Amino acid sequence: MTSRKTLIRLAAVFMAASCMISGPALAQDDTMTTIATPAQADAIALGTGPLPGATSPEVWHRQYGSAFARNVTVATLTPYLADPAKATGAAVIVAPGGGFRTLSMENEGSDVARALAERGVSAFVLKYRLIQTPSDIGEFDRSMRELVSGRPPQSSPDAMAASLAPQIADARAAFALVRARGAEWNVDPDRIGMVGFSAGAMLTMSTALAGEDARPAFIGNIYGPLGAVKVPADAPPLFIALAVDDPLFPNAGFGLIESWRTAKRPVEFHYYERGGHGFGMYPKETTSTGWFDAFVRWIGMHGMLASAH
Repeated sequence: MTSRKTLIRLAAVFMAASCMISGPALAQDDTMTTIATPAQADAIALGTGPLPGATSPEVWHRQYGSAFARNVTVATLTPYLADPAKATGAAVIVAPGGGFRTLSMENEGSDVARALAERGVSAFVLKYRLIQTPSDIGEFDRSMRELVSGRPPQSSPDAMAASLAPQIADARAAFALVRARGAEWNVDPDRIGMVGFSAGAMLTMSTALAGEDARPAFIGNIYGPLGAVKVPADAPPLFIALAVDDPLFPNAGFGLIESWRTAKRPVEFHYYERGGHGFGMYPKETTSTGWFDAFVRWIGMHGMLASAH
């Protein structure tokens, strides 16, 4: 099937670098500090079940001045609803990054969702299931540094593709939930998109190309992989933002953009001079901070922000 071939290719492009944590490039302090797991009272379990074979409990830490989750074994979706008085009817599933080993829950999650809600776009942070890591913060830090400094483990394309199955199932369940409660949340079921960061960008691409019933209306790939893929005739409009000095994808080319163009599907690409990897919503003195405003304007250009009132 085309969707499976596409997923395998995406996995092969990304997995070699997936051990990188999403954080601001050249951050002043990357020290990890364990914090109490938040109550997450608004989080809704997605019903995709516990991660098979998982034994480590979910834990959280702070790094780069932001909160991260690890060892997520049960997927959830947290709503950040637009004020009904200015809700446009559009919605976005937000997929934080973190190399499928951790999730940047604030910089690439709640901070993005709140900013979207302020623009009248209801947002939903997807806390998807993750690869298990050591519970001890020191052991986790060492394991990540070893992964980043060493040669990535080799795996067959089929094995890599299969390893994303839980995350894709989580994304599909997120779309199903938002559509099911669309009337309650003032969301148009035909105007639900998805934006992802780093590993979350890979999940976003995989959801659009191999997520079957997810069918996002538009997608955002923020400093994710840009490898060429086979694009279906009904592929959604694609927004991409990447910094020239991103250390994760040096000289990787722009195959994804060319794939979308060849398929005659809408694509917009912002290639910032500076910004590094993991800039997200961090305040930085670079033009990469403009990605969010550009993304919202782009959504509007595609007619997604027509007021529901």
